[in-house]
Amino acid sequence: MVLCVRQDLSMGKGKIAAQCGHATLGAYRQAARRQDPFLAPWTMSGQKKIAVKIKDETEMLALHAEAKKKGVNAYAVCDAGRTQVPAGSLTVLAVGPGPESLVDDVTGHLKLL
Repeated sequence: MVLCVRQDLSMGKGKIAAQCGHATLGAYRQAARRQDPFLAPWTMSGQKKIAVKIKDETEMLALHAEAKKKGVNAYAVCDAGRTQVPAGSLTVLAVGPGPESLVDDVTGHLKLL
């Protein structure tokens, strides 16, 4: 799973950590609801997660569309707006769980956070 964190929101480290947690759990629940065949192997192999940088919401939406096109699970966190960012802000996109090759097709060009 790759966690794509928006840089234009200038979130603090704690906020990023919380949003990445929300993204991971959201992606997991979504994959479980869909009975995604890639969920069990990911769960059994240590639930690998990597955080990367993305510029803004436009890039996030493009990545989400690309993941969907390739059949890879993707989940975007929509913030409630109680702390650092405006309500309704999309903060982190989780891509996966899924085969590393497919996830990399979507996110492999992004720089580590």
